[in-house]
Amino acid sequence: MPRDLFGRGRRGPFGEVPRDDHGDEIRVTDRRRIHVDDGDAEHVPGDVNDPPNLKPSYVEELETRVRAAEQKTLEVNARFEQLRTQLQKETDETRQRLNRAADERARREKADFIVALLPVLDNLQRATQAAENGSSPEVIAEGIRQTAASFEKALATAGVEPIHAVGEQFDPELHDAVETAEVETEDEGKVIAQHAPGYRMGERLVRPARVKVGRPTARGKQAGE
Repeated sequence: MPRDLFGRGRRGPFGEVPRDDHGDEIRVTDRRRIHVDDGDAEHVPGDVNDPPNLKPSYVEELETRVRAAEQKTLEVNARFEQLRTQLQKETDETRQRLNRAADERARREKADFIVALLPVLDNLQRATQAAENGSSPEVIAEGIRQTAASFEKALATAGVEPIHAVGEQFDPELHDAVETAEVETEDEGKVIAQHAPGYRMGERLVRPARVKVGRPTARGKQAGE
């Protein structure tokens, strides 16, 4: 058999080829292989084809923490969505309850106002009956005064107040000038008479007062010129 220069046996790809006592080569079978059965490959542990794990341990730990944080974020988002839905439901229910309470309050206030107007109707009916029965003018006038007083009381109960205009400086926000008259200098621009009262409810103007406003005399105009 061939030997190297130093009398040793021939070297194979994995080292010196083993020989028996007569110098013959001993055939060695490498059993580290992949067995194929019915087309399925069986992976032998420790195969030289296994990719090495090149990740340091701290990288794997960071990846584990990231996955845990992502899972926690999903849980928090799910909880937040649940709370948001619950809050929206409670808000809608509160809004509906407040709307029902507002509607009920409006109906109650309207009913109270109608109740306050009923005495006005009673007085009008009595005044009409008195006139039909030939009552004296004094009795009829008293019935009319009672009717007006009942109506004013009903307005006050509803929060409506009359606007006092006579003697006040003309205010276009509160007064509607339907007539003017010449006055002395000190009464110029003031309300000197009222044809119909105005009313307001709180800060809201219900109806402006229809008034007569003083204006300068011709002589006063000439003096001013």
